[in-house]
Amino acid sequence: MVEDCIVTRLSTTPVKGLALHHPRSISLNAQGADADRLFYLLDESGMIQSCTRNPQLYGLSASYDTESRRLEVSRGDELLIGGTAERGERVETDVWGLRMLSSDVVADPTWSEFFSTLTGRRVQLVQGRGTAYDVRPVTLLGASSVAALAQNAGVPQIDARRFRMLIEFSGGLPYVEDSWEGRLVQVGEAVLRGGGPVHRCAATTRDPETGAVNLQVLRMILDHRGRQDSLLGPGANFGVYGDVVEPGRVSIGDRLEIEPAVPDRA
Repeated sequence: MVEDCIVTRLSTTPVKGLALHHPRSISLNAQGADADRLFYLLDESGMIQSCTRNPQLYGLSASYDTESRRLEVSRGDELLIGGTAERGERVETDVWGLRMLSSDVVADPTWSEFFSTLTGRRVQLVQGRGTAYDVRPVTLLGASSVAALAQNAGVPQIDARRFRMLIEFSGGLPYVEDSWEGRLVQVGEAVLRGGGPVHRCAATTRDPETGAVNLQVLRMILDHRGRQDSLLGPGANFGVYGDVVEPGRVSIGDRLEIEPAVPDRA
């Protein structure tokens, strides 16, 4: 048991790429957190769009009620668009060449028109039959790793929200999460299996509030850790993925219990 590793922040959003919410607890299943990344934007070529290439999404926040199916998008206290999100035409989305996600275009064209005008490109708002996670349904990152990156780069601090991780935790040595690949991780009621590294994109360079590029985080990671392999190819890795082995609730303050590593028998 890693007694000093404790969940400090949880981050979800009903629409991929929009502002993160930080609930006190989440319910995990094989697809990740309930109601997380249920909707996403798809361009004319069939590519998923997020805040990486669309800084106009910064500052927008979405809320979704699963019972009434009402989706709302706001900027601050201003409601920009709201309504029932009914499923329309079926589409199959290739998620970075790793899996196919069966989804439905939101039937009311007003939604796609809104996001097309906002981003300046033709996009459709799509609801997945499953969550639109990138590689694995869970991501984890330790505060010690973020602090070590900032120290090496000579900056006072780095806002961990730049990394848009599902589960953040305190405690442990820097990059302790890298050692969890293949091991079971009990957190709250859920059991995870540690996965490989998260290949970072240019979204990390953008301020999480404004979307302005104001910190060369990718360069910082490469300078500190070098170029490393991942499922998405070599690059700047930071944080790790995880799969859900046993579903359950995870809350702020939960401890992480890590399955002991199997010793080498060379």
